[in-house]
Amino acid sequence: MSEFKYACPVCGQHIKCDSSQAGKVMECPTCFQKITVPQAPSTAGQKFIITGTKVGERPTQNIPADREVTVPEKRFPLAAVLILLVLVCAAGAAVFAFRGKIFKSGGGAPAVEVAPGSDMESTPAKTQTRARPAPALVAPPASDADWMLKLDKAAIPDSTAAGRIHGQNFIVERASLQNGTLTLRYGTRGAVTLGVLINFSGAQPETLAGQSLNITTNAPKSERITLIWQDGGKTARQNLDGGYAMRLNFGEVSGTRISGKIYFCAPDETKSYVAGTFNADIRNPRPAKPAN
Repeated sequence: MSEFKYACPVCGQHIKCDSSQAGKVMECPTCFQKITVPQAPSTAGQKFIITGTKVGERPTQNIPADREVTVPEKRFPLAAVLILLVLVCAAGAAVFAFRGKIFKSGGGAPAVEVAPGSDMESTPAKTQTRARPAPALVAPPASDADWMLKLDKAAIPDSTAAGRIHGQNFIVERASLQNGTLTLRYGTRGAVTLGVLINFSGAQPETLAGQSLNITTNAPKSERITLIWQDGGKTARQNLDGGYAMRLNFGEVSGTRISGKIYFCAPDETKSYVAGTFNADIRNPRPAKPAN
């Protein structure tokens, strides 16, 4: 029996066998592929290496003896590499662009932004805040010790004018001067429901500026004063043409405002009084009503 060599059709490994094994199934010692042994060559000097047949496939053509059979090297496709590189770059750009939202922490300090090329230290970014309305003034508890009808012992505090009107604690939230009437009121809008109105018979702000009034309980002529308060859910009024004590010092006109200090004490059983400072808006006179 003559020996010959044949090549594995998968990995190219040369395998030696004899002619008696032709047509049999063998296993490649390198790749372990099942191979059908080819027929022995007709002449011993043949220059071709016979290639075995993979089980289940047709026989392949012979390979020259001097040609090495190698398994082709598997390479990663270049197009796939380029596509993967583009996707990675796009993902990186997206993370950089939306880093503020992706890494935003709940309840933490605001992000710090630094201008490029700046040598200044980074400072927290300013956050938008809504302006809160100023808290409403609260009237201090009224005291009977502040109620006195004698001006020689009356002292005007430097705090916002406050006191009591017919048993109700009162503080001036808004003061205005219009048509010669000084209004000291609680609340800033709408009709007056708690306050004091002092009528100067149409006197202009320039005339009242810098003036001081001292009105005693027995003064022959007094400015009319109107007290306004709430009584059982309704607005009540009381006009005083005398019998009260009042010291009123006006400051100078500054733009559309005029400041002043007041001590007022009414001769009622509820011991109404107002004492302190005010800064009144000067409002345009109301237009005269047309004659019928």
